[in-house]
Amino acid sequence: MSSMVMAAWALGDCTLGRQFHCQILRLGFGAYAFVGSPLVNMYAKMGLIGDAKRVFDELEFKNVVMYNTMITGLLRCKMVQEARRLFEVMADRDSITWTTMVTGLTQNGMESEALDVFRRMRAQGIATDQYTFGSTLTACGALSALEQGKQIHTYTIRTCYDDNVFVASALVDMYSKCRSIRLAETVFRGMTSRNIISWTAMIVGYGQNGCSEEAVRAFSEMQRDGIDPDDYTLGSVISSCANLASLEEGAQFHCLALVSGLMPYITVSNALVTLYGKCGSIEDAHRLFDEMSFHDQVSWTALVSGYAQFGKAKETIDLFEKMLTKGVKPDGVTFIGVLSACSRAGFVEKGCSYFYSMQKDHGIVPVDDHYTCMIDLYSRSGRLKEAEEFIKQMPVCPDAIGWGTLLSACRLRGDMEIGKWAAENLLEIDPQNPASYVLLCSMHASKGQWNEVAELRRGMRDRQVKKEPGCSWIKYKNKVHIFSADDQSHPFSKGIYEKLEWLNSKMVEEGYKPDVSSVLHDVADADKVHMLSHHSEKLAIAFGLMFVPQEMPIRIVKNLRVCVDCHNATKFISKITGRDILVRDAVRFHKFSNGLCSCGDFW
Repeated sequence: MSSMVMAAWALGDCTLGRQFHCQILRLGFGAYAFVGSPLVNMYAKMGLIGDAKRVFDELEFKNVVMYNTMITGLLRCKMVQEARRLFEVMADRDSITWTTMVTGLTQNGMESEALDVFRRMRAQGIATDQYTFGSTLTACGALSALEQGKQIHTYTIRTCYDDNVFVASALVDMYSKCRSIRLAETVFRGMTSRNIISWTAMIVGYGQNGCSEEAVRAFSEMQRDGIDPDDYTLGSVISSCANLASLEEGAQFHCLALVSGLMPYITVSNALVTLYGKCGSIEDAHRLFDEMSFHDQVSWTALVSGYAQFGKAKETIDLFEKMLTKGVKPDGVTFIGVLSACSRAGFVEKGCSYFYSMQKDHGIVPVDDHYTCMIDLYSRSGRLKEAEEFIKQMPVCPDAIGWGTLLSACRLRGDMEIGKWAAENLLEIDPQNPASYVLLCSMHASKGQWNEVAELRRGMRDRQVKKEPGCSWIKYKNKVHIFSADDQSHPFSKGIYEKLEWLNSKMVEEGYKPDVSSVLHDVADADKVHMLSHHSEKLAIAFGLMFVPQEMPIRIVKNLRVCVDCHNATKFISKITGRDILVRDAVRFHKFSNGLCSCGDFW
């Protein structure tokens, strides 16, 4: 009967298992430990924890195996307190008992308690194995407990477990989550053997730490080692391509997903929707979304965020409302997309309604990004006083991005009073942030107050604050071409500048007038116009016009926000050349086509 119960569990047949249980009771074997143990195991692993507990309680004699099985079942069903009570009443505990508690607490999000149990385990001299180390390191990673993680790493070396592939993979994951990617890399490179788990841990770690290029390289290295990716590995490397806005590589991974049969996995599909959304191919993102047989919260959020980045507020809101009607619960990231779409379209009342609904109807506590969206919502629409009042009523102080958002709007609207207030607060929380100096300089320069500009620049020099240099890049034939303002270093510089001269003459014929408000130097207007004409994105666009085939859009990425003059000039260029130009700046996407921009000149 014991063997038959185990067979029923192996088949996953609950009805058959119950029939065997009835037969056991009829034969009078119910109190036998040899039969009771597999019954507890069967019910617990099938999620029938009530039945498992009833069998367990009816047993006259319980050994450590039964206790371990029952504790495992309780933890799997998230009955943590019951599991802990059972653990504490045990007279004898073996290493499996302790490891089960450490693993179960970690899996239930109780990482601090898991580490406490591990310390008690060590204090009692209980031997640890690869599973104990793996779960404990996972707990350290979740808590970003780097020092404790290092101590456990030392202990793995002393116990000769550091070369165990399971433990080493957990170490890579722990260091990655603790933002120590180079230590993770050192562990990974020192492994004598690697499997799909260790490769995935390294690839995911690179992505989590902003090392997206290294993630793509590691994936290629993994393939050269003859290891086939699973859905999680492929989804992770596609996400890294999305962060790089690298459509070409992302499309290659899309092909790999198709030929390897991994496309149906939602992890991969969601990553691809995110990729195409972040690369400005929102139509492709939506088509992929429609082809998916199942959509979860991540799928909807990826598409909502994609439309929001493009500034398509109506489409973003329609998608969000459809998501709600489908019964899919939004999370904080979804609301960031919706609120940012409202701010970029000037839908102030709509955005306020969503912000309060997020808290009241969905129980989501706002974080810095939500507050920044609301500051942006008021500021972009010129309602700076309301933005000021909102900030004063916030339960927390805005972060640097929030203050910078308000300061940027003040520069655009010429509000020196609120602008100085924002700048002072920004300098207080982030003295090395150049945004406060640059934006205040711009405000004073627009009013011709050059003495104040000089004073601010002296302050920057004294505090050794450096402005991030603007640069733009374009990818062509698997090579990234990077440009900065007045860049003469490119091998095709002569042709690029000749192309710009031709474009400028054509733009003037079409009615283009340079906007010199972005130039923060006290020089003649002619010199300001010259400076504007050689901004980094214009150089990148000229390169794209020279080399990117006519039937393909020109895709530019910029590390800073697009200036007013470059935005205006790119509209003229798209009309003159008949080309679609996509610019992804630090804030959003701009799609220029036939003299118009997708943002509607509201950015």
